Amino acid sequence: MSTAEIGGVLATIGGTPLVALDRIGKGLRVFAKMEKFNPGGSVKDRTALHMLQGALRAGALVPGRSVVVESTSGNLGVGLAQLCAYFGLDLVCVVDTRTTAQTIALLRAYGATVELVTEPVDGDLLGARIARVRELLAQLPDAFWPDQYANPLNPAAHEQTMREIADALDGRVDYLFCSVSTGGTMRGCADYIRRHGLTTELVAVDAAGSAIFHVPTEGRLLPGHGAGRRPPLVDPSAVREVVHVTDLECVRACRDLVAREAILAGGSSGATVAALGKLRDRIPAGSVCVLVFPDDGNRYLDTIYSDHWVREHFGELPAPASRALAALP
Repeated sequence: MSTAEIGGVLATIGGTPLVALDRIGKGLRVFAKMEKFNPGGSVKDRTALHMLQGALRAGALVPGRSVVVESTSGNLGVGLAQLCAYFGLDLVCVVDTRTTAQTIALLRAYGATVELVTEPVDGDLLGARIARVRELLAQLPDAFWPDQYANPLNPAAHEQTMREIADALDGRVDYLFCSVSTGGTMRGCADYIRRHGLTTELVAVDAAGSAIFHVPTEGRLLPGHGAGRRPPLVDPSAVREVVHVTDLECVRACRDLVAREAILAGGSSGATVAALGKLRDRIPAGSVCVLVFPDDGNRYLDTIYSDHWVREHFGELPAPASRALAALP
């Protein structure tokens, strides 16, 4: 097996389950593509593998010598850290203040070096992360930047994601809900839909505090979806509709998902649930709707699932799932 080939735990990337969400369907056939079952815990494992494997095959990365440097809000960093540990590559992850403490701990557990930026550049933290990446590229010998925001191997990885969804549903996917950050998942799914003549309507789910599709209407606390600028990979022409979701709507949707479906999901997953709720009355009964769930909720235990954090930032808590619990003093 050559260095660029995969085996071991990396061979389990992809092939994630499609789970029926019968309790939130309400007249629709709703499914979740559960990307938390990738070995690094998120959809970004696919992106990381595709980008690094391509660079290894091209000779741009040399194990034992090269240093991978990337900007990340969390999940891609974890995917890269696992891959770099496997391939024998050093990794520097540039993160910001929205990255959770658990994600930073995971990065370090895999052996990655973590660089934290705290002050915005050009008005946003993404700008600060990219500026620091450029500084590190100039300072470190044999440094390589995968550049998830513009690398065509990012969306190419997610054509397979859409292929898995379409195959599981015999080609009938009426609506696909994708949360957007780099635009890689959405773009890759859109490319597959176009090339295979599917009639799927693609719904982009963005944060209300994001600048990808509009001027932000509020601040943004949760990582995983949204960005301070539109990444080059985002193709607005591929999208039927954009739905903006607030952080509080994400919190409510995530907690509702636990109560109804026993699924502990991350913020960007909750965003797709909230977006479905906003469009539900306009979607014909019986339609097949697929929500891409990028990651698990265990990286949000100190935020979305923390009553203290929710009260601190929003001043309220979503209604308890159980009426019996609500009646307790």
